[in-house]
Amino acid sequence: MKVAVIGLGSWGTAVTGLVAPHVDCVGAWAHSGEVAQGVNETHHNPRYLKDYRMADTVEATTSLKEAIEGAEAVFLVVPSPNLAQVSAELAPYISATTPILVLTKGIEDVTGCLMTQVVGDAVGNPERIACLSGPNHAEEICQGKISAAVVAAPTMELASKLQQLVLSPTFRVYVTQDMTGVEVCGAVKNIIAIACGAAAKLDVGDNAIAVLMTRGLAEISRIVVALGGDAMTCMGLAGMGDLIATCTSRYSRNRSYGQALVSGIGLKEYEQKTHMVVEGAHAARSVYDVCCEKGIEAPITSAVHAILYEHSSVDGAINTLLGRSPHVEFYGIRTRE
Repeated sequence: MKVAVIGLGSWGTAVTGLVAPHVDCVGAWAHSGEVAQGVNETHHNPRYLKDYRMADTVEATTSLKEAIEGAEAVFLVVPSPNLAQVSAELAPYISATTPILVLTKGIEDVTGCLMTQVVGDAVGNPERIACLSGPNHAEEICQGKISAAVVAAPTMELASKLQQLVLSPTFRVYVTQDMTGVEVCGAVKNIIAIACGAAAKLDVGDNAIAVLMTRGLAEISRIVVALGGDAMTCMGLAGMGDLIATCTSRYSRNRSYGQALVSGIGLKEYEQKTHMVVEGAHAARSVYDVCCEKGIEAPITSAVHAILYEHSSVDGAINTLLGRSPHVEFYGIRTRE
């Protein structure tokens, strides 16, 4: 059996290790020829997680056609700004029934589409497309440390099939059909993490960061519900679990960028320096637009958007947040009847 992993950044590199024990071959696509060559010759990614030895059964290539040829499932692990283009390039080579698991987190700019919708628009047959999310820092997964995730799919049958391709004693995987909830949680928590990183750099205290995370979770819940998801999903691995990890971990690029932002480092400079995409910075624009269009109150997202795209100062954004009148705690959130 072969599974294709499209994207060999940090997360994609770690995902090959989750998949490899379950299959005979992992076809791995890298955008960089240097990365593909390094993986094939040394079993190490020369750019990401350099100390992690990848399985001997991982075969890297810069050809999408070669990567997915003969694959019984395809995992997409590319940055959100590149997902539409890669999916379109993938479309001619993938059959209409091959299951696809999307591990990219975000909401597309301009269209407001979720990542599975972006893929579905490019390759067709969305009923075979699922997503995975959770507190999954690649650095710890590569070390075999305990983690967990949730797979969301249109059917439980598809969710269970994909679950079995990554499940292990140290990587627990749960299933759900609330794709909207899982994907929105995965996108918006990155925005909250930028705010928490900025707060940490400003040394405002643990209480303030706890407030940001808690009110951030309420904000995520309002957006999930408004877009048709289940508020309970926000209390699970894709919601609270991932929010905690992303807002507090030293491995979180979104939290780290929040710290860099306070120090005056721009987004382009940070991404060039780290060779990583700050998903929360890109999501801040698309999520803000969705919230404005649908009348969703999202003050933390608005504050991050103001700093990144409206030339607001950090102090100005903080003052705007603190100047709001507190509401009933869980306004705008309801559970399914």
